[in-house]
Amino acid sequence: MKNKKQWKDFSTATKVRIMLAGFVQITLLLAALWDIRHRSAEQIKGSKKLWYSVVFINYIGPIAYFVLGRKPNTSVIAA
Repeated sequence: MKNKKQWKDFSTATKVRIMLAGFVQITLLLAALWDIRHRSAEQIKGSKKLWYSVVFINYIGPIAYFVLGRKPNTSVIAA
């Protein structure tokens, strides 16, 4: 049976890559959750409950929400 690697067995560069990937994933998740929370239901394609569930799928969920889940902003900024 092959032994599993432990954290101490990874090189410093590998540890940095793992931590960076985790940071990106958590940042995407939090940004998507914040955006869903602060947008009205009319500005989101589909239901908010569905998107709240989808964004928990690693990387793909939050990216899918930002690409597919939001309706284009059609408001006009007054000058």
